[in-house]
Amino acid sequence: MKLVRFGVSLPKSLIDKFDRLIKSQNYPNRSEAIRDLIRKSLIEEEVQSNQEIVGILHLLYVHHKRELSDKLNRIQHDHHDLIISSTHVHLNHDNCVEVILLRGKGENIKNVSNKLIAIKGVINGKLYTTSTGEKIK
Repeated sequence: MKLVRFGVSLPKSLIDKFDRLIKSQNYPNRSEAIRDLIRKSLIEEEVQSNQEIVGILHLLYVHHKRELSDKLNRIQHDHHDLIISSTHVHLNHDNCVEVILLRGKGENIKNVSNKLIAIKGVINGKLYTTSTGEKIK
């Protein structure tokens, strides 16, 4: 891999904040932190376009909520073409976490994730995405 050097001018206050941030996140140097920021921006651009993405959705919910498990299962079955796998974990007597791996067009992944997160009884949910780098046909 060929490396290219370039210069960036920043206000001292901004670079000082950046240095504190990269130190707190254990980056070995500014270059690696900047490379990571660029990668994250490029991936986000791919997620917004017609690229295939991979999503990791976590849901925290009350296990005893009436019909909640049935609703979660129904939506997942309705979108089985997007779901790679899921894992269900019993946290305690009342609460469960479900982690769902998804793969498909970004818009579809976001839509099914939003449906699952919005179900009454889901306490918390978040979708994390990354690109596979492949175009959807």
